[in-house]
Amino acid sequence: MWGEQTPRWIDSTRFPEAVIAAIEALPPGEDLFVVKDGVPIAKISEASGTFRVETPNSDENPSGTYDDVTVVATAMTLSSSARSTLSAQLGSNYIVLDMYSAPASAEVLLIPPLSPQLIGSLRQMFPKARVVIAEVEDRELGVVYEGPVRRLLNAGADVYFPPNTIPGLAKQLDRTIVQFNQIAAAETSAPLVIESAQDRESTESE
Repeated sequence: MWGEQTPRWIDSTRFPEAVIAAIEALPPGEDLFVVKDGVPIAKISEASGTFRVETPNSDENPSGTYDDVTVVATAMTLSSSARSTLSAQLGSNYIVLDMYSAPASAEVLLIPPLSPQLIGSLRQMFPKARVVIAEVEDRELGVVYEGPVRRLLNAGADVYFPPNTIPGLAKQLDRTIVQFNQIAAAETSAPLVIESAQDRESTESE
């Protein structure tokens, strides 16, 4: 437990003034998350007039038991409504928890595109979990996590092929080029003109 550990201190002068101001303004009962590459790596919380920093799977977070459901730990900054929506869509056989609340025995770890080093660290925290990388774009729920592929497409690339064999790549490339040519032909062809009866009568009278 927290009281049984030797406290480790970080002098406040090592933090930017904006961070210190955010910590000092933290109301009782609210938390401030420290995020790296879009993933929370620590939580600063106020308790009994003192502040403490918690990390995933800390002793302050009870592991709990979830024998009848599949536990999905999320290493994304999700609002409670976004997490509830995800859990509801998955169904009653799943429970979606923030990584700080999820037990180390979680079966699934849902993460955004991250560096290999950070993925390795998260895997150590959840050694039994299947790590699932997902890009998310849900403006309504305020969740946007874009990966390198999406950024490349936004920069002007037209198509992305997932890993494949050379014969498989040839089939994908041929099919895509055919589709591109069909689209280009449709865009450059003469527009379809529907002649009305009045236009036809006018032409015949001339």
